[in-house]
Amino acid sequence: MKLDKIHHVAIIVSNYEISKDFYVNKLGFEIIRENYRENRQDYKLDLRLGDVELEIFCMKNSPKRLTRPEACGLRHLAFKVNCIEDVIKELKGKGIETEPIRIDEFTNKKMTFFQDPDGLPLELHE
Repeated sequence: MKLDKIHHVAIIVSNYEISKDFYVNKLGFEIIRENYRENRQDYKLDLRLGDVELEIFCMKNSPKRLTRPEACGLRHLAFKVNCIEDVIKELKGKGIETEPIRIDEFTNKKMTFFQDPDGLPLELHE
């Protein structure tokens, strides 16, 4: 078996408009398509960043994340950046706070975390 690459990651959000604004207008994802699925009464938003897609689902009454970040399932999404300080400054200008920069003990690269509107941990990794 040969898996070529990750095609997409899917997340569930609690507020469609807030999450759409966050991922598209603040983080710069490109909208591929967005649909309201009448039969499920939910929204599905397909986004792209580089060659990976992010599927965002918004459905009524989805349970909250129980712990951060060590819940079973998706731990976090990580974004590769060239200059972490520049990205942190840009995020701060958009009202998004990050944790202090630290050094990844395995890669010896700078890293930090911030979160999406539902508390999903997002990582910056140089």
